[in-house]
Amino acid sequence: MKLSNSIDAEKLNALIEINTLINSNYSDINALLAHILDSAMRLVSGEASSLLLVDRNKKTLRFEIALGPKGIEAKKFVVKADEGIAGWVVHNNRSLIVNDVANDPRFSPTVQQSTGYKTQNMLAVPMRVKDECIGVIEILNKGMNDGFSHEDLEVLEILANQAAIAYENAKHFQRSRDEIVALQDQIVTDRGYHTMIAKSPVILEKLDIVERVARSESSVLILGESGVGKELFAEQLHLKSERASGPFVRVNCAALPEGLLESELFGHVKGAFTDAISNRKGRFEMADKGTIFLDEIGDLPLSLQSKLLRVIQNKSFEKVGSSETITVNVRIVAATNRDIEKLVEEQKFRSDLYYRLNVLPLYIPPLRQRIEDIPELALFFLNKFRHEVKKEFVGFSESAISAILSYSWPGNIRELENTIERACVIGRPPYIQEEDLLLKNRSMPDNNTYSDKSLKSVINLFKKHYIQKVLEETDWNQTSAAQVLEIQRTYLSRLIKELEIKDSSSKAT
Repeated sequence: MKLSNSIDAEKLNALIEINTLINSNYSDINALLAHILDSAMRLVSGEASSLLLVDRNKKTLRFEIALGPKGIEAKKFVVKADEGIAGWVVHNNRSLIVNDVANDPRFSPTVQQSTGYKTQNMLAVPMRVKDECIGVIEILNKGMNDGFSHEDLEVLEILANQAAIAYENAKHFQRSRDEIVALQDQIVTDRGYHTMIAKSPVILEKLDIVERVARSESSVLILGESGVGKELFAEQLHLKSERASGPFVRVNCAALPEGLLESELFGHVKGAFTDAISNRKGRFEMADKGTIFLDEIGDLPLSLQSKLLRVIQNKSFEKVGSSETITVNVRIVAATNRDIEKLVEEQKFRSDLYYRLNVLPLYIPPLRQRIEDIPELALFFLNKFRHEVKKEFVGFSESAISAILSYSWPGNIRELENTIERACVIGRPPYIQEEDLLLKNRSMPDNNTYSDKSLKSVINLFKKHYIQKVLEETDWNQTSAAQVLEIQRTYLSRLIKELEIKDSSSKAT
């Protein structure tokens, strides 16, 4: 790196320090870019700055980071790659000093007219990787109304070159990290278990009950609407029990016709029926020394209910077509979204079986009654599907947030997951927009579960969970978190106080 003699020692030391920092922090691209811009502004005494990235496919420049008085408004813009001073820099792959912006023919007033922020002078420098311009750093309005100097330009060019390399490294780092996370998720999936996401007090209370109930050998009946996550709670009951090293076998009682369900549950011997060409183990035999999860137990035919009752009472059964008694050591966890007490009253479900299954009932409330879980679940699904669709989404727009939090989610978590997946498929980065969600008939959560339904209230709730997530990821370092969130550290401190965000690990800085 060749440096001009015009760069003073103070700026040189600052460049060395910045270079060390940006090349040692690849954990978050946005935080890295925000740090670069903030450093650039300090070095050349600018009032505002922006970093625009080139999209070769769309032939556009996107405001990835914007700092200064109108930074938030500027970030909304996408401009043509051949438009304005930044477009000239990209096209010519050269830097510019423009100390009379208003009279420069290359200047496009589109952003200025929309934001109301007047640009008097500007530095615009290309970010290059292997001599290709991948973006532009702009510094606006030199302090004390002075014009930018060639020394300022040289300092910014040095920083921009290092920033481009660091940005590319950060992209590779993030891509590798996402692949690792995906592989870890795949390992969990291959083992057959799901990730449990819980933030609401009511679900945390249910998980506490699971901790205590799991040690028992008694049957558990999980109740709740379709899509609330009953299977996940069944998994947790198994994983927290002394049977965790044994099998966890799932059976959807509503998915199989009655003629096949008995064979599926208890197995059959060769010749028991036309298609029984060999002996077969049933799910109960497979679950020996483990747990069997009987989902949609309310749909179990009456003809099989007596046989299931015997398994609960005696731990024994016979395969279809056999008189040999098989004994198993299995814990039964059942679930249903139906009103099982009503089924008992209508004599569609045996009362003695109901009482044996309902030794330890566990009711899982619908998503509309646990609104605190929605932000965390939405972010979890966004991170999951953005990797699958290979799009670099970073979050939700404000209108999308309000739509997500004000919708009643009749299909619960399953509907939320499908909605986020669809939005990732049809949406365009960096943010999921409200129209991408395709939500209709929006309605607020139940009155008796979340009384304050103002837009400000639900957005603050999302902010609280998102800020807490970022703070946890940065080990509660408020300076790092503020960079990730692209806000001032003092503003972050105020939000922590206003939103009553607490550090459970007591590591706040």
